[in-house]
Amino acid sequence: MIPSSNNKDFRNSESCTVDINVPIPMRDGTKLYADIYRPEGKPKSPVLLMRSPYGKHTPAYRSMYLDPLRAVGRGYVVVIQDVRGRHMSEGEFYPYINEAQDGYDTVEWCGSQSWSDGNVGMFGISYHGATQWLAAAEAPPSLKAIVPGVTSDDYYDGWTYLGGTFQLWWITQWLVGFAENDIGQGHTQRPERSKEIAEMQNWLLDPMQMSTNLPLKGMSAFRSSGAANDLCGFYYDWLDHPAYDDYWKSFAPKEKFHNIDIPVLNIAGWHDIFIRGSINCYQGMKEKGGSEFSRRQQHLIVGPWLHAPLPPPQAGQQFYGRSASGASIDLHGMQLDWFDKWLKGLENGIDTQPTAYVFVMGKNEWQAEQTWPPEDVANTSYYLSSDGDAKSVRGDGKLSILPLENKESSDQFTYDPNNPVPSLGGAYGYGIPGVFEVGVQDQKLIENRNDVLVYTSEILEENFEIAGQVNVTLWAKTSANDTDWTAKLIDVDEQGKSTNVCDGILRARFNKSLERECFVNSNQVECFTIDLGFTAMLFAKGHRIRVQISSSNFPAFDRNLNTGKGFGDSQIIVAEQTIFHDSKYPSFINLPKVNR
Repeated sequence: MIPSSNNKDFRNSESCTVDINVPIPMRDGTKLYADIYRPEGKPKSPVLLMRSPYGKHTPAYRSMYLDPLRAVGRGYVVVIQDVRGRHMSEGEFYPYINEAQDGYDTVEWCGSQSWSDGNVGMFGISYHGATQWLAAAEAPPSLKAIVPGVTSDDYYDGWTYLGGTFQLWWITQWLVGFAENDIGQGHTQRPERSKEIAEMQNWLLDPMQMSTNLPLKGMSAFRSSGAANDLCGFYYDWLDHPAYDDYWKSFAPKEKFHNIDIPVLNIAGWHDIFIRGSINCYQGMKEKGGSEFSRRQQHLIVGPWLHAPLPPPQAGQQFYGRSASGASIDLHGMQLDWFDKWLKGLENGIDTQPTAYVFVMGKNEWQAEQTWPPEDVANTSYYLSSDGDAKSVRGDGKLSILPLENKESSDQFTYDPNNPVPSLGGAYGYGIPGVFEVGVQDQKLIENRNDVLVYTSEILEENFEIAGQVNVTLWAKTSANDTDWTAKLIDVDEQGKSTNVCDGILRARFNKSLERECFVNSNQVECFTIDLGFTAMLFAKGHRIRVQISSSNFPAFDRNLNTGKGFGDSQIIVAEQTIFHDSKYPSFINLPKVNR
């Protein structure tokens, strides 16, 4: 049983003491409040810290990822803190900005208490993972190891944006969740915010109203008359920085990997919105970590999970079997084993095990690898082709190992932002049944549209396993001076059912670099590379491989209005799109094939 907020001291058993709302001073005098779970009768213990914007008292965030009572039973003190400006903690909340210094101060406070032996680890998923990376980049001496789950190396690409497009569904739902969380707690019940709170509650009743709102800067529910009173005013700051500029770089963990000199256990999900970032953290630290020791001690667990590794292993319409669940592999215990090694010095063999433990979809089994992607992987290209009519699954689009020779060939479709291709499946956070279904989904609805090009391979004569990063090279032109290109990798079974594996999107003006805009020349052929992210998948013998190409994925991403103007604009232009696939302009998908 968890104590109520007015308890100062609570014992739920003879072995655990819980101190509620303990103030922890930051260097500027701001007090951030924490609940502290301590082993009874043990004078000094290592400390596990989680820093949360969602309420330290919230059971799902407090216990789902790592049960504090189980950790106490293993001899740890557990500290769960409300970050600055959230719930009980003082100050103003602004995502990411204060987490580095506040994280440092909190870690060192934990390391200096009478009940601490001076060794601190951090844990938690999503934003809790961000707090770990940002604190670690400050190199607090007491921090010995972290376990960030389903989080990212970059809060621009793969978090707020992807390929230069705004992750509309994730960001608006996340911010509405913040506001709803505040409303429920009465934390923002101030007279000056009453109008914004009422408007936000109306948004909550109709999420698609929020998604279809134009212009995006017209989302008045996130802003009040004064910046200090904004409910989620940082939304507008994010729209004001559509490129990866100094604003984003200032708090991107990937820019500071060289400062981090501790072991890291990364936990990720194939169907999680942060799958790219989670694996980038693992790979980035192996390449750029602060020492040979830290580069060697980067570990990775990837399951077939959505944005939470411990619910049943169900991702949309796909059930992966009981062995795929976080509970089945004892994710709680694996984390504690990790901390036992690095905080207690126990020789449990963690440091000598393979660094990657990955669930291979299609095989539906776990696989240990010395590194990931595996070393025995080689890119295999499947080329797009048609006789000029790849529109929808009824068309003649094909995928083949060999490119077309000396044949001029292309496909055309019309992209109308007023009628975008609806999002169906994918790694986009939390869906809403009947509104936006995430995870693995039947693609029939999408593939019957004439603004979706469909290219399908011959029936596979043997198993085809991939492990690594997937990308599409697209030779294309548009009648507009800016547009989006989307690509989706599909598995087609023996009965013809097609289900999504991974996908990506690219805003044309960010083709050359995410750091600067470079508008395309209308009706001029250019080469575009679309990142579809990472996966580990077995396409079974008898199946076929399919690729979808289009220009929208809504509401997962904002609609490109084809004008090249900013988020304050609502003018819409219809674009005529052409995809080339001939000897001069070979368009293809690169698949990282496992050769074993």
